[in-house]
Amino acid sequence: MNTRRLAPLYGVLVAVLWGLSFLSIKVTVAVVPPMTLAAARFILACAVLPLVALAAGEDLRVARRDVPVLVVGGLLGVTLYFYCENNGILLLSASESSIIIGTIPVVSVVAERVFLGTRLPVRVHVGSILSFAGVALIVARPSSSSSSLLGYVYMAGAVAAWVAYTFATREVSLRYGRLSVTFWQSLFGLVGCLPFALLESHAWRSPSAVVVLNVLYLGLLCSAAGYWLYVAAMDHLGVGKASVFINLIPVVAVVAAFFILGDHLGWAQLAGGSMVLTGVYLATA
Repeated sequence: MNTRRLAPLYGVLVAVLWGLSFLSIKVTVAVVPPMTLAAARFILACAVLPLVALAAGEDLRVARRDVPVLVVGGLLGVTLYFYCENNGILLLSASESSIIIGTIPVVSVVAERVFLGTRLPVRVHVGSILSFAGVALIVARPSSSSSSLLGYVYMAGAVAAWVAYTFATREVSLRYGRLSVTFWQSLFGLVGCLPFALLESHAWRSPSAVVVLNVLYLGLLCSAAGYWLYVAAMDHLGVGKASVFINLIPVVAVVAAFFILGDHLGWAQLAGGSMVLTGVYLATA
């Protein structure tokens, strides 16, 4: 079958894989400490990504002058991002976490306006305000007494880390294939995770088969196969159309968390989540 015709399916699969990752992290960080999980995930990803690049015919070599930028990208987009995200998910529900991460497209376009002076249409301003209002509603009325203000701070840090990562690697990403950039940033980010993982060694508990399967899922399917699928979708649909599928991630996470983990969002959280998704659509459509 023509690969171009499969591109929408690739986009849906990415949304499902990455949406379910919030549930997988939530289950796993109860046993495996946050940065130990991040390190394990990217050990697997770094082992598999060269094979994915080989299958895609992409050269992983980069110029020495670009290595510092890739190091910064790895520390921001892997080490800092997953430090914040994994700790945030530990303190919040998978549903709340995914909705907050879902604001990344909006925060990105606002950052472009602030730091690059990019002119934004009215609908983007409306979408930004709506998204932030939705997050404020979720934070003001947490879904359960176990939700922690620190958890929201961690998730906000994850959003900021990812936006900073996209700005830091904007130029280098144009010079190399996406798999090449991802591999090196994953490798450098993994190195940044290791000291934190060593400090967590005292917190290890014996992992069950379910936890091991979740770690494999995060490393092999989310970090390796999921990225390859997203690259394929962007190649055939373009960045704009492919990003529409990314907006489905919080929807997948919230629905799956309801049925699998028993997460229950109150009316305030449902209203806030709807505001976030509508705002993201307006800001990125």
